Amino acid sequence: MKEYLKISLLPKDTNMHGTIFGGVIMSYLDLAGAICARDRFDNLFVTIVVREMRFLHPVYVGDLLSFRGEVIDQGTTSVTVKIEVDAERIDSREVFRVTDAEIVYVAVDRERGKTPLIARGHDQPDGAPRRKGQ
Repeated sequence: MKEYLKISLLPKDTNMHGTIFGGVIMSYLDLAGAICARDRFDNLFVTIVVREMRFLHPVYVGDLLSFRGEVIDQGTTSVTVKIEVDAERIDSREVFRVTDAEIVYVAVDRERGKTPLIARGHDQPDGAPRRKGQ
């Protein structure tokens, strides 16, 4: 799996229990998954499904989170990405799994309608070559 995002979490990210709010981690997980999809395809993507997520350990301020991912399935207009999130404790350097999930993204055009996946470096669906800035 390739690392797509690494972040240290801040006090603003905590919940009332003093641990990192799960929604913050979910947001970064979704971002890492979208980056992974864009690493393989020249499309815009929207998230349509996040499969089961379970938080295995609490995360604290200063922990360093690593988000690694890989494409595990693709259809005509959708791609499924597996993301694993590990934390490294700031004080002990212990590394452990925080969560993982499979996320399904759908490729969309500029009007946000479904569109076929375009492998990186390949032509557009209408046969026109990719131009810089597209």
